[in-house]
Formats: sequence, structure tokens, C-alpha cells
Amino acid sequence: MSLSLISGSILICPELHQSPSYLRISSSPPLSLSSPSKSSSPHQFSQISRPIKVTARSAMETISGGVPNNTMKLLFVEMGVGYDQHGQDVTSAAMKACKNAISSNSIPAFRRGSIPGVSFGEMKLQIKLGVPHSLHQQLDLEKVKSIFPYGKIVNVEVVDGGLICSSGVLVEEMGDKNEDCYIVNAAVYVGY
Repeated sequence: MSLSLISGSILICPELHQSPSYLRISSSPPLSLSSPSKSSSPHQFSQISRPIKVTARSAMETISGGVPNNTMKLLFVEMGVGYDQHGQDVTSAAMKACKNAISSNSIPAFRRGSIPGVSFGEMKLQIKLGVPHSLHQQLDLEKVKSIFPYGKIVNVEVVDGGLICSSGVLVEEMGDKNEDCYIVNAAVYVGY
């Protein structure tokens, strides 16, 4: 078995009693790791094809570049997915993705003053949407932003992602022009 990694994040807990550390691994071209050899310990790999750059950051460190960016201290990330099965409306799919991301969370810390020196009015949001490339121009970001009940939206980033697939049926009564179903992914970064 081998693992190929282009880039990503890994959660590492060296000891169960320690707080986890987050690492960002960057590798270009892709990194290949081989599974442990039978003679090695489970913590050793028999082969690493080349060196990689690994940088660690604390959970409260400000992140820079893209979304999230350095305009806020990141507290947590909410993720969701939204579909528009009939009508071919990518904005509807994006709104559903954002609603899905925020609908199972409560954020009492901002209202209750749980973060010293930070008031409810200082809550910031950054939104990253994975949208099929051919649909970027059809996306109405003002409508998408309107679903957030509070928090200052400091940035919205639209990247290639999501999916266009067949819903399996064209239903003219529901506004279908074809059988396409649009799927959008959302990451909502919350901080102050």
C-alpha cells in the first residue's frame, strides 16, 4: 500500500495527553510514502521518496493567504454541501451549502463574552465555496452572503470544485433546462 499526497493538513497527537498539533504539508511534485516494511516498527516507513517541507502552527495563530486570511484569528471551521437537483441554479446550491455548514452549530462564546476582550460585534466570517468552474459567473454572492444571520463577512473565495452530475430526470415543471444537478461545497471560517 502507498499514499500519495499533493498537499493537505494532518492532525498529529504524539501523546494522548497532549493537545493536537496541526501541520501543513506542501509537496510539489506529489509525495509518495510507502507502507511500513514487515521488519520495521509500525512508526517507520520503508521508503520516503524525497524530503518534504513541514510547518506547524498553533491553533490560535493567524493564517495568511486566501481564505482564511490574516484579517482574523480563526476559532473554527464549519463545512457543508448543497445541491440544486432541479432548475440548474448554482446560487441555490451555494446557499444550501452555507446553510448546511452553519445549521448544526451554536456560537454562544461571542454573545456571552467567553473570549476576553472580544464582543459579539467582532465576530468575523470568511467563506470558501467549491463551485464547478463553468458556473462561477452565474453565482450571486450577495444572495449567498444573505443567509448568514450575524458576523461580518470579510472575504468570500470561489474556487474550482463541486460537481455537475445528472439528476437522472428532466422535470420541466421544476424549471429544468436539462438533467444537470449542481453540487457546491462550502467552508465557513469563524473568528474575530
